[in-house]
Amino acid sequence: MRSFTQTQLTRALAVLVFFHIIVIAASNYLVQIPIQIFGLLTTWGTFTFPLVYLVTDLTVRIFGQTQARKIIFWTLIPALLISYLVSVLFFEGRFQGVGGLAEFNLFVFRIAFASFIAYLAGQLLDIKVFSRLRDHRSWWVAPSASTIVGNLVDTLLFYSIAFWASSDAFMAQNWPEIALLDYCFKIAVSIMLFLPAYGVLLSMLTAAMVPRESR
Repeated sequence: MRSFTQTQLTRALAVLVFFHIIVIAASNYLVQIPIQIFGLLTTWGTFTFPLVYLVTDLTVRIFGQTQARKIIFWTLIPALLISYLVSVLFFEGRFQGVGGLAEFNLFVFRIAFASFIAYLAGQLLDIKVFSRLRDHRSWWVAPSASTIVGNLVDTLLFYSIAFWASSDAFMAQNWPEIALLDYCFKIAVSIMLFLPAYGVLLSMLTAAMVPRESR
């Protein structure tokens, strides 16, 4: 683990946990809203979920592999609880009223449960791959490889658990196509946008760790 002060570690932990929860909750809601891009089916969640891997890789850089696993577990329950509440209240993009919480929504629950399994498997694999490659001389190798592998497992698990034989006829019929396109978009967005962002954030964190007297 890098030589952060305790104050820096506490602040970093709070920020990373917050972003884990927000990105998961937002993605689980946005995955319910399909869109077409150049005639191809995908969902709005495609553009938010890759952020999870950016945050996870930064977590490993700062806290190390063991602590990163603990942080993933800490964020799962609140993230999925918030996901369920938000998705029920704004089901299919429309506010349903607080009364909607009184009835159990199986469709939303399947999404939350699928997210739990897929997120856990994908993130643990991401941490494993990233940790194996984190000391590579090229900083971009570890986050690139872990994102590609982690997203593949996450996408397959999530869509198959959430939408196979779903009560939503559209998603039940089209989830394989959406999942494939979703994965491709995630990788493209991650490599073109989030990987450079990771490099910038890593440089900022590294600079912040240098003692003032040595600058």
